[in-house]
Order: sequence, then C-alpha cells, then structure tokens
Amino acid sequence: MSRVQLALRVSDLEGSVAFYAKLFGVEPAKRRPGYANFAVENPPLKLVLLEGEPDRPTVLDHLGVEVSSTDEVDAATNRLTESGLITLEENSTECCYALQDKVWVRGPGDEPWEVYTVKADSDRLGKAVESACCTPAAGEGHVTAGTRGGCC
Repeated sequence: MSRVQLALRVSDLEGSVAFYAKLFGVEPAKRRPGYANFAVENPPLKLVLLEGEPDRPTVLDHLGVEVSSTDEVDAATNRLTESGLITLEENSTECCYALQDKVWVRGPGDEPWEVYTVKADSDRLGKAVESACCTPAAGEGHVTAGTRGGCC
C-alpha cells in the first residue's frame, strides 16, 4: 500500500477538520492537540492538518508518499540518490505522533517531499509522542541515519 500525503498548515483546525470530513466522507484517523490526519481510501490520500498561525491562510507544509515498510523507504533513498537528488534520511524519528523512517528531497520550487513509513503509532509506543511536524531546512544535504533529529 502506498498513498500520497498532503500536509497543510491551517489557521482553523476545527473548521478544517469539519470541512475535510465532509469533503472526503471520513472522520480523522488521528487527533492530537494542534494535529489531525485523515486516511482517505478513495482517492488514496493521507491528509495531515497542522495548526498554524491564527488568521493566516492555509499553506502547503510538505508533500509525501507513505509506503508500507522501511525496505521501501531504503529503496526510494537509493533510487533518489542514484538519480542525483540530494537526500536527507531520518530513521526512527518521532514525528506526527508516530515513530517513522523517512527520506526527504526537495522539488525544483524548494517544495519538501518525504517518502516515509510509520513503524509504530504513539499509542503503541507506550508514551505520548508530542512532536510537532516540521520540514527539514532548505538546502540541507545528505544526512545519514541518526545524525539529525527532526520530524516530518
């Protein structure tokens, strides 16, 4: 299973949750303070809503592709690196209330893309992972596992 991820920074989280629940006909798969995500089956989409600044328009935070295993993240890392793209790896990072492995690249407009897998949800980790989602700083180069502690 893989699906595209769209992460939006929204000023009105509750209003956005209500809108997207109506738009896609599903309730959020996960709710935390300042955070909600939808696992939409049709079309296959992971929609992430991140609470942003009040009274600001919604903006793109980042894009991604959710895959089902670390092996798929590793394969994407190899393919992207071999094709000449600068990659940033984050393995076993706590992000978006989950433990994830991921690789980042930036598109030609500096838009951040991640290929990631969720290894464990915070509910299964036995602790509340209170990490906000963020994107790697622009221009960061290749970083090997464990040398950068960021999140989405």
